[in-house]
This record gives sequence, C-alpha cells and structure tokens, in this order.
Amino acid sequence: MNNEKKTLNVVGHRKVFYTISLTLIAIFVILTFVLGLNVDIQFKGGTILTYSYTGDVKTADVQKVVSDVLGQSSTVTTGENTATSQTTVKIQLSSKKGISDQAQNDLKDALQAAFPDNELELFETNDVNASNGLDFFLKCLVAVAFAAVITIIYIGFRFKKIGGISAGIFSVVALLHDLCMVYGTFVICRFDINANFMAVLLTILGYSINATIIIYDRIRENQNLLGKKMEIEELVNLSVTQTLGRSIHTTVTTVAAMAVVCIVCLIYGVSSIISFAFPLIIGMLAGVYSSNCIAPTLWVMWRRHRENNPKKSKKSKQPERKGRR
Repeated sequence: MNNEKKTLNVVGHRKVFYTISLTLIAIFVILTFVLGLNVDIQFKGGTILTYSYTGDVKTADVQKVVSDVLGQSSTVTTGENTATSQTTVKIQLSSKKGISDQAQNDLKDALQAAFPDNELELFETNDVNASNGLDFFLKCLVAVAFAAVITIIYIGFRFKKIGGISAGIFSVVALLHDLCMVYGTFVICRFDINANFMAVLLTILGYSINATIIIYDRIRENQNLLGKKMEIEELVNLSVTQTLGRSIHTTVTTVAAMAVVCIVCLIYGVSSIISFAFPLIIGMLAGVYSSNCIAPTLWVMWRRHRENNPKKSKKSKQPERKGRR
C-alpha cells in the first residue's frame, strides 16, 4: 500500500490563481466607484456630539432626527462613559467648517422633543480636523513601505542561494495582494475606513510574511537535498505540499479565535470591533492563499524567465575582448 503524499501541482495551476486574484481586485475597484467609500470622520473632518441618556434609544431614530434637523447624514453609535457610568449616544457629522452653535442647539431641542422620557443631555462636543487623520494615514503608509523594504532586504540576505532579492520582491507582491483583499472587505461590508483599517493592514503584513518565509525556507532545504534532481517547478510543488498543512493549521487556529470575537460582537452589537476582526479573518485567509499560490509561483516564473532570456545567456557566453597593445 502506497502511503506517499500526493504532490500538489501549484505551479501548473498558477494562471487560475492569478485570474482569481486579478478578477477580485478588479471587482473591488469597480465597487469603489459604484458604492463609494465610507470614510471615517477623522479623515474627512467634522464634529462629534456626545449625549448622555437613560432608558433605550435606537440609533436609527437618532439618525432620522439629525437628518430632519440638519439635512445631512450621520454616523450614530451608543456606548458608555466609563468615568461617569452614563450611557451615551455619539453623533458624528462630517463638515469641513464644523457645526454652528445654533445648529447644535436646534439639534439638541429636537432630540429632547423626540425622546422626552430619556433625559437626553449634551455631554461633549469635539471638532475633528481632517489633517490629523491624513497625517496618521500617511504615517501608516510610510510604515507599510518601510516594512516592505526591510522584508526585501531580509529575504534577500537569508535566501541568497535561491535568488533572495527576487524572492523578497514577490513576497511583497503577495503582501500587497492580501492588503487588496482587506480593502475589498471594507468596501463590500461598508465598514468605515478608519484606524481599524490601518491596524488590520499592519497586522496582516506581519502575519502573512511569516507563512511565505516558511515556504522559501523549505524550498531552500529541498534544493540543498535534491540539487538538480528536480526541476524547479517540481521543487516548488513539493515544498508547498510539505508546508501547506502547517500553514492551514496555524491559520485555522487564529481564524477560529477571531470568529468567536465576531460572534460575540454581533450578539452584543459592538460594531467597532467587528470592523477589525472580520477583515482580519479575510486577510489571514488571503495570506495562506498568496503565500502558497502567488509568491512561489511568481518566483518560478521569474527564474524561468532569467534562464530563457537570450540576451543574458548570450552575454554570459560572450568571451572577453583583449585590449590592444
């Protein structure tokens, strides 16, 4: 009886993987223009009004009052002030110039009239400058770019024997693929582009690159053991097959924990954590996919391209010219 594990033909199906990824990215781009982005107030600027109340207040009813009085949409969330133990409702209004005192008073009177039994009172008013959010966003982009450069340099030195710089570049391509999947999750689920979005991106950067490095490490080990006995395609297929189980088991454990967080948040209505946990799940799943199906197959294609490049091969075979005496 043959118990040998069947080797997956990952490289042979690379066109299918690329087609799936490019199609999803194209869909996300189209949906961005069709549906638009829900950008948080910290990136657009505006005013945050916080009211304390008693009893039960529905956010949809508050949004209707805001729309009737101010003629604009709003984001309404409920919570609790830990210092005073008061229940609060937070109204976020996007506006470059802020909300005037008269408009705030009109809104307060309308809310008190709409909820007469809830003792609704203005607790706090904050004006948010869009430049603060933009500054935070740019710093996060710098962090992402810096992480990408460090990743390429690190993989370039550690995996020098298998063409380290090229392996590092394709690992970053796989990371960008995962970030696109996270972005698409925010677009489709209508989550706000806020600090959670940047936190998920930075988390996925560290998580996904680990799975890619494990595969590169196995490719290097198999290359040392087998030498030229295997074609590069077979070598990568074998390496991916050997590490796939470990990648899946690690991801399932983490995803299961995040799934529990999402379920608890849905039960208790904590939407702010769902917008972090659920995109993180998608990013982790995309990380397993890109680490096993995108990065190593792109690396194989690049190696074959260099081997079959007539200019490079001709240059390497050309004898050195002797100088004139």
